[in-house]
Amino acid sequence: MRSVQHYCQKCLAANPLGQELCARCGTRLMLVVEPLAARFEDGGLVASHEEHLLERISAIENRLLRLTDKLEQTLNLMLKQARNAYVDHALIDSLIDVLNDAGSLDAVKLNRIWRERCQQDTTEKEEIAHLEQLRSTILAANRGAEPVAFERLLSEAIDLLKEKEIEKGVRTLERAAVFDQKNAPLNGFLGEHFFEKGKTALSKDYLERARAAGWKSESVRLLLGIVCADSGEVERARELLKDSLKRGESFSARYALGKLLAMEEKWAEALKEFKAALAARPSPEAHYVLGCVNLKLGRVRVAVRHLRKAIELDQSYVVARYALGVALMRIGETAEASNALQAVSNSDLDEPRYRASARRIVRSGKLPANPKLLEISRDAKKGLVTGGDKRLAEVVRQDAMNIIRARSVG
Repeated sequence: MRSVQHYCQKCLAANPLGQELCARCGTRLMLVVEPLAARFEDGGLVASHEEHLLERISAIENRLLRLTDKLEQTLNLMLKQARNAYVDHALIDSLIDVLNDAGSLDAVKLNRIWRERCQQDTTEKEEIAHLEQLRSTILAANRGAEPVAFERLLSEAIDLLKEKEIEKGVRTLERAAVFDQKNAPLNGFLGEHFFEKGKTALSKDYLERARAAGWKSESVRLLLGIVCADSGEVERARELLKDSLKRGESFSARYALGKLLAMEEKWAEALKEFKAALAARPSPEAHYVLGCVNLKLGRVRVAVRHLRKAIELDQSYVVARYALGVALMRIGETAEASNALQAVSNSDLDEPRYRASARRIVRSGKLPANPKLLEISRDAKKGLVTGGDKRLAEVVRQDAMNIIRARSVG
């Protein structure tokens, strides 16, 4: 059997096996061949098989060498750019130091604005990526009779949302939903949007459609539970909220369950739910709610402790300061109570009812028979969770949406 040779693909010169470059013209050797007559000699099949493998190995080696060269070039370029970026950053830092020393620039403020801008850019990129993913998900679920019109409206809506034209974008999505009323991700997105905006009826309608279409998102349980409670469907709301809690604790679900129990004047059971809400999300609002419930149960000193904590976390929490004044009056600490109520009376925040009530208490030295705390009414038919206290309603909505986003990512 004749020996296998590397034949140059350019000048056809024979080269010893294992040589990388052609001895005659310097071309990198790519192929391994042998004379045709060798195929008919003894062992020709083995040689042919070896030749085939050597050809592949030669090609792979060549590509790996070229890839290595490209990677080295890329690394050199990255190092060069990193060096340039370092020099530019050092120059900017030097300019900032000079301007700061001259009193022409506030370095702390500049650093804060820069970080906020970087965070904003990151958030915008994430929102665009989310909208593109939403487009793909909705299109994949489309089973409508007019897919062309549906896709056109969907693309128009996504483009509007990217440009921050939220109202126009949502209206366009609603038009698209007419062409495919069983599109679960589209109905779910609209339900979440209207929930966040506080439009309970619209949110419930779209979330019900999404659930009927088999949507498995967390919002079918958590958001639908809250809007059902606001719509007066108490038992169904409880079932959905408890089902949501099986996936993890949340302030919004616990608060909603506690509010439903408080509406039925089951204050001891409501207290347990509100304690769980505080554990899920420590916040001034959670301490305020616990203060009000303990006040209802006659545990005034415990209420005072929670209300002081709420004010410690947020000095501008006027309603918590009003509740603290009421609680302190009940245990006879009139001086501190007057200070708290006077602060409410002098507040310029949009809480006119509490300001007026605080003024009356300070003037008369007497508490009203039934101070409005938590604004819970047994006869209420709507807004059982998000009705009344606007601040608490906003916290519930924000917490619910944050829970959904976190769980959808996880």
